[in-house]
Amino acid sequence: MSGLTPDTFLAVFLIFCRVGGCLLVVPGFSSARVPPQIRLFIALAVSFAVAPLLLETFQKGLSGLSPAMTLWWIVSESITGLLIGLMGRIFFMALQTLGTAIAMGIGFGSIPGTQIDDGESVPAIASLIMMVATALVFMADLHWELFRGLIASYSRLPPGEAFGAQLALVQITDQISAAFLLALRISSPFIVYSVIVNLAVGLTNKLTPTIPVYFLATPFVLLGGMLTFYLLFKEFMLLFLAEFVSWLSHG
Repeated sequence: MSGLTPDTFLAVFLIFCRVGGCLLVVPGFSSARVPPQIRLFIALAVSFAVAPLLLETFQKGLSGLSPAMTLWWIVSESITGLLIGLMGRIFFMALQTLGTAIAMGIGFGSIPGTQIDDGESVPAIASLIMMVATALVFMADLHWELFRGLIASYSRLPPGEAFGAQLALVQITDQISAAFLLALRISSPFIVYSVIVNLAVGLTNKLTPTIPVYFLATPFVLLGGMLTFYLLFKEFMLLFLAEFVSWLSHG
């Protein structure tokens, strides 16, 4: 594909379909706080930047394509990008779910937080966790690793070959299992704390029914939860970030 031919413009547009589909749902770039125009400009900039590296992969496939096949390539590339972005999004969905469970377990479930990554309202603790996780992705330059993975995806998923339905379902299922096991592992200290504290409060309330133990113990439950959160938050985020980096590097 030499010079500026119609096939060159079509190839760049197909690259944009995969890159744009990924950035549409991938964590960080897909945030409702990022204006759609900014996301569009980022997708265009990335597409133009990686096009010289990928045009060679389109050289044979685009010659003599019918309109129907051209439409199929556009749809398949868009779906492939969406699925790649969804794989990373699953990590943050699992983290948000267990972050909400942590907030409820340590007594902060009723305190509303600021919406960070989407339009769904979450407790303040979960909002803090999501904000830190999203900031770490950019502070650790993992967005560049994401772009490297998009380029590498063309060797595993050549242009025009979309995910098979069975392969896509298997990949998504495995990713959901791995992400929720990770989220459960890093949130397990808070779950254990919640079980022990609520069992102790319930037992004390049974032994002294005339005293409103639940209301008296609430400040101490909150204090213990905040201390646990303070002591474990660094390891919490580092473990999550390590697993997310592993997926970006090998996923």
